[in-house]
Amino acid sequence: MESSINMFAENLRYLREKKGLSQKQLGAKMYVSHSTIARWENGTRLPDAAMILRLSKFLGTDANMLMQLAAQSDETPNIIMVDDSSIVLSEGLAVMEEVMPNAAITGFIWPQEAIEFARANRVELAILDIEMGKSSGLDLCRTLHEINPTTNVVFLTAYADYSLDAWKTEASGFILKPMTPEGIREQLKKLRYPLRGR
Repeated sequence: MESSINMFAENLRYLREKKGLSQKQLGAKMYVSHSTIARWENGTRLPDAAMILRLSKFLGTDANMLMQLAAQSDETPNIIMVDDSSIVLSEGLAVMEEVMPNAAITGFIWPQEAIEFARANRVELAILDIEMGKSSGLDLCRTLHEINPTTNVVFLTAYADYSLDAWKTEASGFILKPMTPEGIREQLKKLRYPLRGR
């Protein structure tokens, strides 16, 4: 197992450098922090199947090869963040990475991608923007709960007026933008369902 992890790490580093990208640049493209890329490349953490597919497509390599080299840890909670602003998403992911360094945190701009990820992976915490263009975080929350009723949902918005609508769902919490480490830590105390590894 250890050799597979090392081979995955070496392959990822080689593919990234072949593209001429820094860890920070690849992280920005994948909507994960550069420290997450660093952990993948030093073998202390492995991406999940959906992220491997995303990486392989972007890096122009065979997804099956990467899949064979990686395995998902049962103790790593999957956390997603969905926001249609790439700036807000990048900043939020950095905050989440600071608060939960041992979690597998994945960002999405498109709600449908988050839904597909949730169907393929057990999502334990979803941080959702309420207003996403034509899409609604409230609708996304309902879909995620249809897929897995024990997914904790925390809404993120710049408008406090939405809080009443948010509480009509099965959400665990509500955060006003911008996200802060303190705000996330406070919400983690209020989750309806425990996270793996905590």
